[in-house]
Amino acid sequence: MQIATLDVAKSAECYNECSFDEMAPRETIPWFWFGWVFSWLVAAFWSDRTAARPRFGAEAPYRVVLLFGASMLFARQLGAHFGEPLSFAFPTVFGWGLVAVACLGFAFAWWARVHLGRLWSGHVTKKAGHRVIQTGPYALVRHPIYTGVLVAAFATSLLEQNLVAVGGAVLMTLGFFLKARVEEAFLRSELGASAYDDYRSRVPMLMFRFTPRPRSSTLP
Repeated sequence: MQIATLDVAKSAECYNECSFDEMAPRETIPWFWFGWVFSWLVAAFWSDRTAARPRFGAEAPYRVVLLFGASMLFARQLGAHFGEPLSFAFPTVFGWGLVAVACLGFAFAWWARVHLGRLWSGHVTKKAGHRVIQTGPYALVRHPIYTGVLVAAFATSLLEQNLVAVGGAVLMTLGFFLKARVEEAFLRSELGASAYDDYRSRVPMLMFRFTPRPRSSTLP
């Protein structure tokens, strides 16, 4: 029993203090974020031209909230210090489990990006030939890219073991919720209520629903 306790303690110590060569989970997760952001920027060139977009003032609130949330989530990497980490430490195997959860979030976001194709935009826009996508990940949630990023954000915040990072993930959730509200109101006005309301009534915004509502009509 004592040996097992020592092994867990050693694992937790490694989780917080391993060298880069030992690839502690907390030091590995930023590299996955970097890879995802870089690939996302490259993929930004795969997009149709913008036909319309809302006024800048409508997008400013969610941008500010997302910026603050991301800054809090990565405060340690940015050199900011908000006190000591929480007193407990996860065993290394649990830390790697959180890294795997974050990667699943990135994969889900990428599935949605590929499925959306050239209709994607990093901002709230209406693309040329825009239509409501209701298949693939968009049959599970209306904003699967946001959902995937938030899964990765919350996994990262737990790895950071800091209430500031957890608060950053919560702020990012608020930011994506605000962005989704702006996006849905804009697309509803651009595409027409009939093209969006039935979809919105059946599919949740960000959280999975395991018992989807039946489809009431056939949309174009």
